[in-house]
Amino acid sequence: MPRLNGSVYASLALVVTVGALAFPMWSYADRSGTAQANMAASTVNTQWGPLTASDRDLIIRVRLAGLWELPAAEKAMARSKSPEVREAADHLIVGHKDLDERVRAVASQMGVELPNVPNEQQQGFLAQMDNATDEQFDRVWANLLRSAHGKIFPAIGQVRNMTENTLVRQLASDTNQTVLDHITVLEKTGQVDFDAIANGTI
Repeated sequence: MPRLNGSVYASLALVVTVGALAFPMWSYADRSGTAQANMAASTVNTQWGPLTASDRDLIIRVRLAGLWELPAAEKAMARSKSPEVREAADHLIVGHKDLDERVRAVASQMGVELPNVPNEQQQGFLAQMDNATDEQFDRVWANLLRSAHGKIFPAIGQVRNMTENTLVRQLASDTNQTVLDHITVLEKTGQVDFDAIANGTI
């Protein structure tokens, strides 16, 4: 059998070393408390059950909702003269302050990184409210918020139904109740254009 020369030995040693370094990184990716990048890649196990991409998406969407809907509610309290709009705004403030505390606690326990500013679309919604005249404001405000709540509502139910993670399931349940309450009070303002929402023109 021919002898292996020094360069072959060196190559083999390099392969073994790289393999030894890679294995702990690979095995760690499936454990709870992984780095943020790994958390976003796939389902990971936690002490509360598996955390899926859909679970993480809901956590982030709940946080994002509060980041723009709280300022939107504060705008209504400052600008609207309608008792119904102001009541709806009060519900949004109370509901999203509570949800934001809950979602930040869940995200901290799960190691999910949360955004701290509204996304570009949500910033656009706030700009539309700012640009509305006093006569337009209530209608613009109620329709933007009613449309947004209607879009997230099915996603909440799906995660609530499918998740095996107990913390995410409770968050989904809490969010479901809050969103339903907000939809109800927004519709009571008398400002919602259901046809426009159904046609996707809002």
